[in-house]
Parts: sequence; structure tokens; C-alpha cells
Amino acid sequence: MRQMKTPDLASPRFKANPYPFYARLRAEAPVCRTRLAGWLPMWLVTRYDDVLTVLRDDRFAKDYSHKMPWIFRAIPRPLYRILLNVDPPDHTRLRTLVNKAFTPRVVEQLRERIQAVCDSLLDAAAANGRLELVREFAVPLPVTIIAELLGIPQEERRRFNSWSKHVVGVTSGAVFDAVRAYPYMWLFVRYCRTFIARRRAEPRDDLVTALLRAEEAGDKLNEDELIAMIYLVLVAGYETTMNLIASGALALIQHPHERERLQRNPALAESAVEELLRYTSPTDFAFPRVTREDVTIASVTIPRDEFVLAGLASANRDESQFPDPDTLDITREPNRHLAFGMGAHFCLGAPLGRLEGRIALTTLFRRFPDLRLTDPPESLRWRRGLIRGLERLPVAFERTAV
Repeated sequence: MRQMKTPDLASPRFKANPYPFYARLRAEAPVCRTRLAGWLPMWLVTRYDDVLTVLRDDRFAKDYSHKMPWIFRAIPRPLYRILLNVDPPDHTRLRTLVNKAFTPRVVEQLRERIQAVCDSLLDAAAANGRLELVREFAVPLPVTIIAELLGIPQEERRRFNSWSKHVVGVTSGAVFDAVRAYPYMWLFVRYCRTFIARRRAEPRDDLVTALLRAEEAGDKLNEDELIAMIYLVLVAGYETTMNLIASGALALIQHPHERERLQRNPALAESAVEELLRYTSPTDFAFPRVTREDVTIASVTIPRDEFVLAGLASANRDESQFPDPDTLDITREPNRHLAFGMGAHFCLGAPLGRLEGRIALTTLFRRFPDLRLTDPPESLRWRRGLIRGLERLPVAFERTAV
């Protein structure tokens, strides 16, 4: 095994353009030792076929509670025991229950509301000729839809959204971010317990009520599992979608030919979003797994009970799977990207994220066809974490009347 020094994979500087380093890893050290956020030892897997193995093979466990670093042991149990961190049979039972409440039919019913929120957000920006696309569009769209889907009352959303932002932010892997998030985690869990009690007493037409009613062979979600599902919906439906919209918009601005193809033919929206998911990889890495036994990948033996990190962004640029992988092609076919993972832990929020991405990006470039950056691309700052996303994206366009 060739050793290779790896940078801080969660750092904003690395996030700006990680792809040349991933290409080097795939060629020279496709399975290598690294440290997440500079301190947590991991094995990083970077080739497409090997990443698929990690995602699908039950020798890689999702429940690593026995290995949780001490700094993370203060995380409330409901926020740790989510679908992302449990294995069968618990995962099978929980996934079956939540699928009954989070169906494609439910997602499709949100189409008109997603469009209305997009229009409202862009109406507010139209007369200014400027937009900070992350704060004023990419964040409020999924946050609004998720809050409405869960049934959070309008007057409580500001607090709920503030807590959610800090709670989801723990995915950076940084010790400081985790410690800073603890108070918000406990506030979030306390609010969820109160909100669930209200929905038990007063059912509504929302996802939390549907989860309360979800049954499979007489089984139900207990309160901690309900809170875990609310958190999972936030992770699945908020952060990835936010990054898809912002990073996707940036990619289209930087590739005017592809942007013009989409503007001329909105029917390409579906394949365009699939390509933007591959090209930008809003989730850089899958959540870590732990080996149940010694496992050999690419001639490297990973010992039992070791953390393994599947590089989704690297797999999505693997030249053995995608011809000319560093080229954005919104008509790419086939496009078996791994942006939402694969196997039993395939992202629950994928249908919603895809729908929001299609509506948001087509509406954005239809309303503002001359959308352009106001700052040099090299000055853009990326967020720290497992999930790749922009801090800010200032853009300008010709002012229009609403």
C-alpha cells in the first residue's frame, strides 16, 4: 500500500476544488489512511466500484456507537440513532415505517408549493438586480418546504430554523462545531418532544402526524425514533438540497453553453439536475462506516473495527465509469452517479431534493437569464464539513419588474 499525505478533507480550502487530488488518489492510492477534520482516523475509498462495495456490503456497519469519540458522546441519543447510523433489522423496520409517510405521491403534491416559494423568493430579489443566492434562495426554499412538510407553525419557524442550522452543522466533523452545537441539539430535542405531544393530541395533515400513524405489522415509532426521523428529514431535505441549488447555479454560470441549453429546452431539467448532482456532489462523502471484519479493497486490507469513508465526489468523477468526467454535460447518459448513496441507505430525501433542484434552477435561470457572479470565482468560500457547500454566492442580473 502506497502512503500518501492527505490534506484536511473538511477544510474550506480543500472543498474549493478537491477533484485533482481525488484523481491522484484513484490512480495512486485508491484506499488510503487519512484523518477526518485533521483528527479522526479513517480509511478513504475513492474509486467508483470500491465505493459501491462500501455502500452495499454488510461487512461495513453503520452503527459505530461503540467507537464514537468521547467528544460526541454528549449528542442526544435521538439525534445519533437515526437511519444513517443503524443497521438491519432496526434499519429495515424504521425505513419501512417512514417510507409509508414519505412517499413519492407526498413529494409530488409539493410541486405547486415549491414553485410558489421559488417565485416569491425571486420576486423579492427581482427589483434589486442582486441576490446573495445562498442566504436568499438556496437556504429558504428547502427550509420552508421542510418546515411546512413537518407541520411546524409559522410563528415557531424562526426558532426551529435557527436550531436546525446549528444541529445539521455538526456534520463538519470538527470538535469545535460539535461542542458549539450541543445546546442547540438539546433545545431541538426538547422542542420536538413538545411538538410531538401536541400532534398526538391534535393530529394535522403533516408529516409528523403521518409518522405517528405509520404502522407495519402493528409496529410504531417510539418518541425517540420520531425525533430521529424529524432530524433525518432535516438532514436529507435541507442541507443537500441547499448545496445542490447553490453549487448547481454556480456550475451553470461557469458553463454558459450548458446553461443556454437548459434555458432553450427546460425539458432537459431532469437530466441536468442528475448531471449537476454528479458534477458538484453536494455530499462529498457518505457518513462513515465501520468494518465488521478484515476487508480487502484494491489490494489493501482494512482491519476489523476501523472507520471507512466512501468518497462519493471522487466516485462521481471516476473516469472508468464516466467518460470525460470533469466535463459538465446536462444530457449525459447513462449517469449512474452516487450523489445520494446506494443500497439500503439510499437517501430518503432524494425525490424531494431532485424536485426542488429542478424547479429552483429552471425558475432561477428563466427569471434571470443573464445571471452572473459579482465576485471572482477564486474568492468564493466553501463551508467546512463532510457536505460540500458554498458559504455565499453573490450574483447580479438585469433588474426586472415583478
